[in-house]
Amino acid sequence: MSGAIGRRGFLQGLGLLAGAGPLLSRPAWAAPVESGAARSSAADGSAAPLPADGSAPLRWLPGHAPASFEGVTWGTPWPQGRVAADAGFELHDAHGKRVPVQSWSLAHWPDGSLKWSAHALAPPLAGVSSDYTLAPVRAAAAHPPKGVAKITLGERGDAVLVDTGSLRVTIPRQGDRILREVQRNGQPALSDGHLLLQIQGDPDAEQVRIRDYRGHTERVEIEQSGPQRAVVAIRGSHRADDGQARLPFVLRLYFYAGSSSLRIMHTLVYDADENREFIKGIGLRFATPLHAPLHDRHVRFVGADGGVFAEAVRGLTGLRRDPGSAITQAQIDGRATPPLEQFPPVVAQRLHYVPAFGSYRLVQAHPDGFSIEKRTAAGQGWVHAASGARAAGTGYIGTPQGGVAFGIRNFWQSYPGQLDIENAHTDQAQVTLWLWAPQAAPMDLRFYHDGAGQEDFTRQREALDITYEDYEPGFGTPLGVARTSELQLQFLDATPPVAQLLRIAERIAEPPQLLASPAYLHAAGAFGPQWTPQPPRSEPARELEAQLAWYFHFYRQEVQQRRWYGFWDYGDVMHSYDGDRHVWRYDVGGYAWDNSELSTDLWLWYY
Repeated sequence: MSGAIGRRGFLQGLGLLAGAGPLLSRPAWAAPVESGAARSSAADGSAAPLPADGSAPLRWLPGHAPASFEGVTWGTPWPQGRVAADAGFELHDAHGKRVPVQSWSLAHWPDGSLKWSAHALAPPLAGVSSDYTLAPVRAAAAHPPKGVAKITLGERGDAVLVDTGSLRVTIPRQGDRILREVQRNGQPALSDGHLLLQIQGDPDAEQVRIRDYRGHTERVEIEQSGPQRAVVAIRGSHRADDGQARLPFVLRLYFYAGSSSLRIMHTLVYDADENREFIKGIGLRFATPLHAPLHDRHVRFVGADGGVFAEAVRGLTGLRRDPGSAITQAQIDGRATPPLEQFPPVVAQRLHYVPAFGSYRLVQAHPDGFSIEKRTAAGQGWVHAASGARAAGTGYIGTPQGGVAFGIRNFWQSYPGQLDIENAHTDQAQVTLWLWAPQAAPMDLRFYHDGAGQEDFTRQREALDITYEDYEPGFGTPLGVARTSELQLQFLDATPPVAQLLRIAERIAEPPQLLASPAYLHAAGAFGPQWTPQPPRSEPARELEAQLAWYFHFYRQEVQQRRWYGFWDYGDVMHSYDGDRHVWRYDVGGYAWDNSELSTDLWLWYY
């Protein structure tokens, strides 16, 4: 909701004209111009600001080039009749240099010309430009520059292989692993990547049994194949040891050429019995190798306010005998410490007495508080390490020779979430990104009342008159509801400095986006003739615009004030306000959550 994109005016009746004169002379890549096609106008009726060469200027949504970049995909609209359906594209940076881009069509105008195109930009070797220019060209001329990184995909009987140039990823076609192995620059970086599901019985019962499920792949599809971007979809369900299947899932893995990052879109569909099966935990787990002294193994967690929790598995600070500032500062920075021969003997000979904490967990149980605990090993007690308000959902485990940063987007907003690091004192640490934290209360999707006697249509109609709830038996089931989450893994060649880790966490929380300017979007007709980035000119329109702006900011503030967060709630707003209690009617039937009934998807989010 950055102000950089300009005003969102979608008012009707602003007098936007359909015609503004003929196009410029048609280049070879352009579509044939028909009567009335490829025309647009500014809000005042003047010619729209379309570049003379037919290109689209692009800029970063935050207003500046991202500090951390591992690839981006975006869409660009084109005026009707301006770009041929089979046109290719070239991308140029701010200095006019060609940059490799992967392009494909998304939609066409009624005359067959291109309406929307999609594009993928991988991490450029020379760094990210401040802005770009996208130009249509003849399809035959749209070849990539020489000497650039490309994604290669291979298939063998039991797996799909993806090579970004930095990462080599093995994805099994069947079985209980979604990632068999990830290698970075030829070295093992991840193994045994799999999905976890925990389901328990009624939390009100005296004895509660927990069943463990593991994601089982049923089908793998290559949805897109390079050279700059590849997408692999994994479909399956979670299975228990006895074969019982629950919660079908779809994972989409996104790869960019030259990138050391893996983006994962995780979608699950609820198909359990909400009265007997309560979700205790949903997560992704993998193992990562650690080959360094315990005092050179580093754990990091990032706070949403920019703070970083940074410790080593075996700490060298705060000891009764000081190993020296050079050694302790190296550990604090995440750099390799000197060989033990260079430690003071009084420290080197007694290091095995310093406890090594192999397990860490961060739990965000509600939107205003998280805690970090650690312990030396299974069977030992947990030690409280830190607390805070909101965690970014990004962590790191590794050594000065490399490791993996991992994160969940919208972590605290979609509470309860949890990040676990286990067995970091062994050769294989385990990392679990919990989308639903097992340390929190189980997911309870039972309907909030027993039907209140609404057994026939007459009673249901009477109840509707007082609670505005259109209830019928079976309407309250969660069966079929779905949830999509976004995760990222980035494989690093060293423990990142604090500043670098913060940039990674910022990218995971708010991925960078390229888009055309509001003026260009209007000129291209991207959102129809009634949308304009120009401020309204008439007094009634200005008043309506001001009222809409007030509503927009009011709802945005209410999200924070009323804590409209949570795994199932984040992204929705409530329906109606109770002025007597000074609360939203969260407990009055159909007056509770909006669920698009008030067209928030058409005005509030679009605005």
